[in-house]
Amino acid sequence: MKIARHAEIMKLIEQYQIGTQEELVEKLNERGFKATQATVSRDIRQLRLTKVPTDSGRVKYAVSSHGSGEKTDRLMRVLKETVVSMEPAGTILVVKTAIGMGMAAATALDDALGDQIVGTIAGDDTVFCATKSVEAAEELAVILENRIRE
Repeated sequence: MKIARHAEIMKLIEQYQIGTQEELVEKLNERGFKATQATVSRDIRQLRLTKVPTDSGRVKYAVSSHGSGEKTDRLMRVLKETVVSMEPAGTILVVKTAIGMGMAAATALDDALGDQIVGTIAGDDTVFCATKSVEAAEELAVILENRIRE
């Protein structure tokens, strides 16, 4: 179902100038896909869609024109420079960051490791990364530690 929904999203953003998640949810539902804003938000991240300006001055979703390698490198630099420590706590990975860098680290985590994270909550210097299981939180800590040390 997810693969079919992703394919439909790609068709929709090619065919229409869709500028909001709500518009995308509406179009998907019209085509028989049961989608919520939360589902579409995850899909947008997984498909690496971005907003680009249109000729009419609005914005629309499009496939990111940035090389994924370049973007991943930039996100990893943010994490390397901001993460102070991390510790699994049940299904949550608690990531401590430099003061004022919680949101930047959360964005980088979502973009770079979003397939292993259910969601993040960021404060000033702490990020909670929700995972699906205790094992997933522990695995995420190892993956993040390895990537930061590269």
